[in-house]
Amino acid sequence: MAKVTVSTLAKMKQEKQKITALTAYDASFSQLFHNQGVDVVLVGDSLGMVLQGGDDTLAVTTDDIAYHTKCVRAGSKELFVIADMPFMSYANVEQSCHNAAQLMRAGANMVKLEGGEWLHDSIRALTQQGIPVCGHLGLTPQSVHVFGGFKIQGRESEQADKMVADAQALEAAGAQLLVIECIPSALAKRITESVDIPVIGIGAGKDTDGQILVMHDLVGISAGYIPKFSKNFLAETGNMHDAVKKYCDDVKSGAFPSSEHEFN
Repeated sequence: MAKVTVSTLAKMKQEKQKITALTAYDASFSQLFHNQGVDVVLVGDSLGMVLQGGDDTLAVTTDDIAYHTKCVRAGSKELFVIADMPFMSYANVEQSCHNAAQLMRAGANMVKLEGGEWLHDSIRALTQQGIPVCGHLGLTPQSVHVFGGFKIQGRESEQADKMVADAQALEAAGAQLLVIECIPSALAKRITESVDIPVIGIGAGKDTDGQILVMHDLVGISAGYIPKFSKNFLAETGNMHDAVKKYCDDVKSGAFPSSEHEFN
């Protein structure tokens, strides 16, 4: 595979080629994912749950993400690596720039921030300093206590309209990619069509520009259950390499996600 860049992802949206993404936390899986055709890996603060055993992502630190980003980068020089900005690591512009720089030095190609229009100043400052930004809307796990749990977002028309406006505001501020999580499929389609930047969905239906899953969900070992929006590809294929390859093939062909993985 050729090296993936922000230009690669933008071109994939323009040419309607689906983007494949998975979370990754170490060099071995980073290399495996690259070899099986994954376009993007996210060093997610999900590691707080799947690696550290927490009930949420809030205990994860910037040092944690930097460590795992360095490991992931060691596994592949060609993969596009996004690093999560953890809880309270981007409360203001100065803090955002300081912590994002640490993640970029660790090997990230882009940092991801959860939130809407209020992030405008931080995103603008980061991009001016040469740090690409991915936004994250919908079910934003760092706000789990505000939501009252891991709940579907955007079902009410006012909230849906706000999410579309936030997506456009993030793009206007300079974000070059957007993740949308656990929202109705119709809203995901609306958001994807409302911005020019690529939109990657998780629990957001088939009409986004790409898909991402937590790697532990892909193989059916996340807390003993599979989320509605995921699928156990390992059970279907029998080995990790084929599971990742089938995930990529199914995303590219449009076979995944299907209607059973969507929220209405």
